[in-house]
Amino acid sequence: MSAIDDNAEAPPKGSIADYCARARKIVPELRDRAFETEELRRLPDETVQALHDNGIFRMLQPARIGGGELDYVALIDVVEELAKGDAAVAWNVANLSSHHWMLGMFPPAAQDLIWDEHPDALIASSFIFPTGKAKRCDGGYSLTGRWPFSSGVDPSAWNMLAGIVTPDDEAQSGEYRIFLIPETDYEIIDTWFTTGLKGTGSNDVKAENIFVPEHMTLAVSNVAGGETPGSKSNTNALYALPVFALFPFVLTGCALGNAQACWDDFVENTRKSSSSYNQAKLSDFQSMQIKIAEAGAKIDAARRIMRGICVDAMEDARAGRIPDLLIKTRYRRDGAFSVQLCTEAVDLLFKASGAGGLFSTGHLQRQFREAHAINAHIAFSFDAAGSNNGRVELGMPSDNPTL
Repeated sequence: MSAIDDNAEAPPKGSIADYCARARKIVPELRDRAFETEELRRLPDETVQALHDNGIFRMLQPARIGGGELDYVALIDVVEELAKGDAAVAWNVANLSSHHWMLGMFPPAAQDLIWDEHPDALIASSFIFPTGKAKRCDGGYSLTGRWPFSSGVDPSAWNMLAGIVTPDDEAQSGEYRIFLIPETDYEIIDTWFTTGLKGTGSNDVKAENIFVPEHMTLAVSNVAGGETPGSKSNTNALYALPVFALFPFVLTGCALGNAQACWDDFVENTRKSSSSYNQAKLSDFQSMQIKIAEAGAKIDAARRIMRGICVDAMEDARAGRIPDLLIKTRYRRDGAFSVQLCTEAVDLLFKASGAGGLFSTGHLQRQFREAHAINAHIAFSFDAAGSNNGRVELGMPSDNPTL
């Protein structure tokens, strides 16, 4: 159950399969360190170094900088592999690698400032727009706010923070904009005490009246699909994708890999386990067989949805097609639905595991917690994504201003 054939010959260097192989190579150490990562509430330095050594953070970075410039579906395939070891690591990789992709859409001056100094630089984010207040000033913007859920902020040198620019005319709505600021301009507030995705270090950040030059900002309207301020530097169709329409698929691979690891563990344990009461082989129980089949079907269906949309989006971008609003809301709908399938699969297996799944030293309870922490992300709220899609299907305006 994987997009990659483990028995295939060594994949071409720089291909998605190659990056998956790099990820797969470090999965055992990620799994072994998973509980240490939870205790730290951030990625251990050894994990960050292993990811750097294998170039995984840079899989979507432009090739001209030395990055992989992989197709967007890499966020599903590579992140799935990592999540089989530790979903928190996969979550940070998905976020941080996607910011190299987004930086490729910023004005060239912003790209040069960061990548010329340090092409491996990590960039965190918080795309909760109402928490950032920006005002236009000479040469740029003044930004103030406190942003939650800035995953992977501790090892990051930069941050993409969202805000709404105060309009000149009160009758107008504010502009949604992304601000790229160095770690020296914001404070990290240690708030990340959670039951799931503990190791992501998704702390709050705070900034007060900082100046952000115009070239270090990007309007959301500029990343709705098609040409961006960075298009002259980065001509690959990857950098013409609609960012916030496809945003769920930055992270869905985390749910997929976590669910697949849960399924793999459950099947392995069931093959060799017997009932504590009558020593009957659990693999002989029809109920177990059915649950394994149902959970596997949900995971496989989720993978097909995730990969299919990413592949189709790249084909459209290569052909110069920009999806309309209806298609964008379907992307958001299907992203939420695919994660819901993964969560349902983990729930099935957790319930079927009996008391054995409750031990805090076991991976199953961790995978259960991770599944529900992932599903709690607003991008995976089917109520929100489904409602907005339904509105547009019925001819009503979208209630998501980022699309």
